[in-house]
Amino acid sequence: MVVKPDTATPLDGLVYRLVVAVDVEGYSKLDALDQALAQTRLGEVLDTAADHAGLDRAQWYRQERGDGELAVLPADTDTAWVVAHFTEGIAGALRDLRAAGTPMRLRLAMHGGTLTAGRFGLVGQAPIVTCRLLDSRVARRALADGDGDLALVISGRLYEDVVLTRFHALDPTRFRPTRFSVKGAGYSGYVCAGEPRGDAPRTPGDVRRGGLRRVG
Repeated sequence: MVVKPDTATPLDGLVYRLVVAVDVEGYSKLDALDQALAQTRLGEVLDTAADHAGLDRAQWYRQERGDGELAVLPADTDTAWVVAHFTEGIAGALRDLRAAGTPMRLRLAMHGGTLTAGRFGLVGQAPIVTCRLLDSRVARRALADGDGDLALVISGRLYEDVVLTRFHALDPTRFRPTRFSVKGAGYSGYVCAGEPRGDAPRTPGDVRRGGLRRVG
C-alpha cells in the first residue's frame, strides 16, 4: 500500500531523497491478532518519534509493508536532524512500550539516493539499498545481540556525508562499519551501537524545513 497524502511532495521524475525504512522483529511468528496489534503499535511509535523530532509525516511519501514502512522524505529535509532526532524518538517510544509491558523491537535503515515513483511502488537504487540494509543479516544480528529494542543501520554514503559532520550532536564513534553481500551485489554500511547522538546539547533553532514543524 502506498500512502501519498495530498500534502506530500510528488515524486515526479528522478529525484534525490532520504529514504527511511523500518521493520518489526519476529512479525511473521505472530498470529493474526498480534500482527494487527503490532501494526497499530508501530504506527504509534513512528508518529511519536516524528512528533519528538518535529517531523510532519503527512509530507512523507510512504509505502507500507505489513511489518514495516518505507518512506521518502521531502527534498529540503535536514538529514542530520532526522538521523539524530527521529532515531532518538523511536528509541524513546520503544522504551515506553517495554515499560508498559508491551515490548517491540525494530530495525531501522536510512540511505540517501535517487528514486522515482513507479506503478507498483518506488523505483531506483535508493529504496533498493535501504531495503537491503534493513533486511541484512548484519542488521538482524545487531538487533538480536543488542541490549536495546532498536538497531539502526545506515549506508556508507550517509555516514560519510552526514554523520561525520557531527551536526545535531551525531557521534561517529557510535557507528561501526560493516559490509555484506545480497544476490551477488556488495553493500557497505554502518551499524549504530545505541543511539546516534553524543552528550552535546541540542542544537539551537527548532524550526526546520522539509517535513519538520516547530517543536517545543
